[in-house]
Amino acid sequence: MTRVTQVTPSPPVRTVLRRTALVAVGGTAGTAMRLLLGTLIPDAAPGVLTANILGALALGVLTARLPASGLRVMLGTGVLGGFTTYSSFAVDAVGLWGATPLLAAGYVVLTLTGGVAAAVLGLRLGRREARS
Repeated sequence: MTRVTQVTPSPPVRTVLRRTALVAVGGTAGTAMRLLLGTLIPDAAPGVLTANILGALALGVLTARLPASGLRVMLGTGVLGGFTTYSSFAVDAVGLWGATPLLAAGYVVLTLTGGVAAAVLGLRLGRREARS
């Protein structure tokens, strides 16, 4: 029996380049916003936690409100990708673990559950606004 595999064609090069430019522009803005947040909340772990929770909430709203488009790529992948930071979260968690394992565990649980809860809230808020 021959198995047929369906292959999704790659988008045209022009589309890939356009999306890349949109992500770069959005990422620049998101990274600047993250830097600003870091000046407002100078402690690393609380600043990263805040960025990640706010980013998850915003991405939930964005996903519920905007169809897949260039704007969604720029705002979601670019701006919010530049604003949130998984790598800093991971490094902070490891650093905390060495000093205070209980605090590190709380930080990890709070970040993950808070991020998921914020994303769910964002999706609900976005869907509610879309219906109004």
